[in-house]
Amino acid sequence: MTDQDLTQTLSELIADAARQGRPLEIRGGMTKSFYGRAVSGDPLDMTPHRGIIDYEPTELVLTARAGTPLSEIQQLLQANGQMLPFEPPAFGPEATLGGTVASGLSGPRRPYAGAVRDAVLGVRMINGLGEVLHFGGQVMKNVAGYDVSRVMAGSLGTLGVLLEVSVKVLPRPAHSLTIVQPASAIRALDSLLGWGNRPLPLSAACHLDDTLHVRLCGARQGVEQAAQAIGGDAMENAEAFWEGIREQTHPFFQGSGAPLWRLSLPPGAPADLVPEQCLLDWGGALRWFRSQGPADAIRQATQAQGGHATVFRGHGGRIEPFHPLAPPLLQLHRQLKAAFDPHGILNPGRLYPEV
Repeated sequence: MTDQDLTQTLSELIADAARQGRPLEIRGGMTKSFYGRAVSGDPLDMTPHRGIIDYEPTELVLTARAGTPLSEIQQLLQANGQMLPFEPPAFGPEATLGGTVASGLSGPRRPYAGAVRDAVLGVRMINGLGEVLHFGGQVMKNVAGYDVSRVMAGSLGTLGVLLEVSVKVLPRPAHSLTIVQPASAIRALDSLLGWGNRPLPLSAACHLDDTLHVRLCGARQGVEQAAQAIGGDAMENAEAFWEGIREQTHPFFQGSGAPLWRLSLPPGAPADLVPEQCLLDWGGALRWFRSQGPADAIRQATQAQGGHATVFRGHGGRIEPFHPLAPPLLQLHRQLKAAFDPHGILNPGRLYPEV
């Protein structure tokens, strides 16, 4: 089946579902099916819609179909000395580009190279009426009006079915070094705040088990000078460590029982806001921990510090996974949903019950 035929088939299927008011569950590699609320609907498999459409390394842009395996894209980029700047987690070999964008999840490099939405240049998609739409393009430029292509990042398929995505890519750093030093959480946060105001080639910073891990990337001379200024010991097997943090295969994330919380906070938020057994990522702006504590109390304390709290894994349908929205924001979400999916058939309720 050609790309045009497949798009036509998807468009007709979605239009038919809209006429019948029949919900659809958009599926890719299903590696992030745990994330968000459960969806009840007919499965819409996007994995056949795969393949890289356009890639010119000198232009630093790649365009691929949404069902393209993330591993295939990363292998191609690595062969050309490039990478996705936001270092996305895959959570399994079946991860796809569409799921990567729809989930909006970024890895340890996010504070220093930008989030998923910062890398999305354009999308081709089908809305909830079965209409094929195109937003953005393949170059970075000023856009008059709302940048709809970036709204798709993190929307979890509630606004449209991604067909193609154009993303910005970056050269892989010439040299990478991870240094470690003993530090309490309070000392680590103080150090990271200070380093953030200096021109250091930071690309990841994580605190766990009274140890601060800092990854430096760039030209060898600059990396080595920064390492001397920061202090600490070079870490062996650093690539495996950061992969474990990104893919949540590190022992910290293993086990079950209490829900796994993900707190997004200003980097300077107090260290004692979370339990002692906590992992700090993104230079202290992202904090992971497990807790059976009341969700309302966790969210109130987080919101008081200017952040939001997500039950990332293990909510079991007992806790709303995402931080409740303020009424104006919820109204905006409803309006976006009504504009893109007026019959409410695309992944209904995946983000919030109202959308």
